[in-house]
Amino acid sequence: MINSKLNSKILLIFNFIFIYLFTPNISFSEDKFLNKINHANILMYHRFGENKYPTTNTTIEQFITHTNELVKDKYDVVRLDKVIKGLQGESNLKDRTVSITIDDAYLSVYTKAWPILKKLNLPFTLFVSTDVIDNNFSNYMNWDQIRELVDNGVLVGSQTKSHPHLHRLSSKQILNEIEYSNKRFIKELGFKPKLFAYPYGEYDNKTLEIVKGSGFEAAFGQHSGVAHISSGIFELPRFAMNENYGDLTRLKLAANALPIIIKDISPEDNFLKVNPPDFGFTLSSKNKPMRAVKCFASNGIVTNTKRIGKFRIEVRLEEKFTNARGRINCTMAAKDDRWRWFGKQFVTK
Repeated sequence: MINSKLNSKILLIFNFIFIYLFTPNISFSEDKFLNKINHANILMYHRFGENKYPTTNTTIEQFITHTNELVKDKYDVVRLDKVIKGLQGESNLKDRTVSITIDDAYLSVYTKAWPILKKLNLPFTLFVSTDVIDNNFSNYMNWDQIRELVDNGVLVGSQTKSHPHLHRLSSKQILNEIEYSNKRFIKELGFKPKLFAYPYGEYDNKTLEIVKGSGFEAAFGQHSGVAHISSGIFELPRFAMNENYGDLTRLKLAANALPIIIKDISPEDNFLKVNPPDFGFTLSSKNKPMRAVKCFASNGIVTNTKRIGKFRIEVRLEEKFTNARGRINCTMAAKDDRWRWFGKQFVTK
């Protein structure tokens, strides 16, 4: 009788160890959601092979280098809608999940980038503002070309009607930008986009709430960082790629980055009432190992980063942002020569 009970206990322990070691995606944490791979590295492009515009252009040589890297087995390149499901915990994302986004629907997307992406079977998302397409500008795609991309699996997102500085508009004007473009999308493509990209990456709380209330599932800025639910599903970052910041080293840095998981960000509104801002955030204990955080401001502004207690980070700039947009990027060293990354873009006027 004793031996029988002992054998049962041994068998139970063995089964538990077997399940723990060999069953994939199992977690015994109380916070299962944060233990999933629920982050993604989103890349943002604009033009291709248009050397007159180096701040928004990626050379063909650069882009071929990027795509040749991204087809390696360690990356999982997926459409943006799959990323959103993963961030919201509806599906699993692999480590080093990457999503390619392209803004503005320049003609070079169709003539130069798409043949490369199509050949390598790399999915991407195209964000479109409808006025430039309706006006048949020669350096932009037309609706027939966009329909062809959609028919081949390309995801289309909205970038409004006229690509304005949304935070400078009234609520009524912002709604008109969204509603008019939605009507054009429905007429030309047969659907209303579910994803939104803020023109110029600019938004304030008013704009964010209007976008959220307009039926979109997620929205994206132009600040660097790794997409994670902690930074807000309507404030997702993207790593910008261009001639100046588009070599293979930067691409690898972005595609291998991890999130700095945060909460309690201040200031709460990206439209600054005080410039420079008193910028701060609280680190989650999920950032392991917990190492030093270093923050940097755009245009080389001297930045002082201070940790208060174990988790609170406060950042002070020694001078104000002089441009209409200002950015702060924060990094933390992770394991295996990888970096955690969190960024924020502010608007000043």
